Amino acid sequence: MENSYNTKQGELILNILKSGAGEHFTADDIIRLSEKEGKKVGKATVYRHLDKLIRAGEVRKYIVEEGTSACFEYIGNSHSCHSHYHLKCSLCGELLHVKCEYLDEVSAHISDHHGFRIKPEKTVLYGVCKNCREAENV
Repeated sequence: MENSYNTKQGELILNILKSGAGEHFTADDIIRLSEKEGKKVGKATVYRHLDKLIRAGEVRKYIVEEGTSACFEYIGNSHSCHSHYHLKCSLCGELLHVKCEYLDEVSAHISDHHGFRIKPEKTVLYGVCKNCREAENV
């Protein structure tokens, strides 16, 4: 896979994602971070390289809500990302990864008793994060 990223821009995009492994980035985040490093990368280039990384299984794409920018997460060769859920703060927009045995039990219950299999990688629960609750006493 490395050979298809032998351009300086491709390497930059991959390095940005790797340095934030476990975090979600939009294409605009990647552009902003590359500019911080004094390098310009066009949006089309970012999306082209993200598509390559997705096809290679190194990056996962999330679309949390219709009408919002997709998020991308570097997962490398570890495909364990499929086994966790996501929490999204309705106030600040933070997206958290959650590995929780209780949610796994809920998922198993839904499968066993309702015949419906939940896909954790696509599951997003909405609420208010700890920081926003503390800031607003919610």
